[in-house]
Amino acid sequence: HVQLVESGGGTAQIGGTLRLTCLISGPTHLRNSYAWFRQIPGKAREGVAVLDRIVGTTYVDSVKGRFTISEDNAKASLYLQMNDLKVEDTGVYYCAAAAAAGLDYPLDFAGYNWWGQGTQFTVS
Repeated sequence: HVQLVESGGGTAQIGGTLRLTCLISGPTHLRNSYAWFRQIPGKAREGVAVLDRIVGTTYVDSVKGRFTISEDNAKASLYLQMNDLKVEDTGVYYCAAAAAAGLDYPLDFAGYNWWGQGTQFTVS
């Protein structure tokens, strides 16, 4: 089955940069979309960035122009490059994978089948 493990969380300064990594294992033919979500206490999990085999990339408005989602198949990794960080970027970040591509609502957590355990990231 598909497994995802995030790393790279920690702390960063306002205006700084950080890159999160998600190491992915399991059958590649099962997974066709990837995403990064974040969650803060008391709020729903929010889709941040999506990499879809059919649609390409999608970003939530609040990170457009600052965050970039990418993958490196040779390293079996998914990345989230975060620039110009803001306090509101703080949260637990999860990577996710979906069997489907061309999701109607790519930023909706309901469309994803596999999840990592999450990594905490704080901007101050």
